[in-house]
Amino acid sequence: MANSLSAFFAQNAKKVDNQFVIASPRFVDQNNEPVRWEICCITADENVRLRKECMRSVPVPGRRGQYTQEFDAMAYQSKIAARCTVYPNLNDAELQASYGVNGAEKLITTMLSAGEFEDYSAKVLGLNGFSATEELVDEAKN
Repeated sequence: MANSLSAFFAQNAKKVDNQFVIASPRFVDQNNEPVRWEICCITADENVRLRKECMRSVPVPGRRGQYTQEFDAMAYQSKIAARCTVYPNLNDAELQASYGVNGAEKLITTMLSAGEFEDYSAKVLGLNGFSATEELVDEAKN
């Protein structure tokens, strides 16, 4: 059996379908049914960009002028959750205004309770191929 690179061509790669999840039972439609949120997958390249945005320089204690890089896991979690949310549109100015916030990341962390946000983030990370939030945080620390 001959190996063929055609399986790796972009047009032959299977796409990751968007998923519909219930982020919170508190958001209901006219029939009092929970409204499903739509989430999507991002590329590894986009993930790298998000991760870089969450790196910050912090001074090394006792070493004047020296800095080390630190990863802000909570900022990353809110960025990837907001970026992967297709519906509701977290960039909608009217929706943000109803919560008194600016920005998709701030909106999603304001809309959802702490536990809802953690569960939702786990669903987003799962769709993107991560097996668990703890593994992602551990990976980021190394």
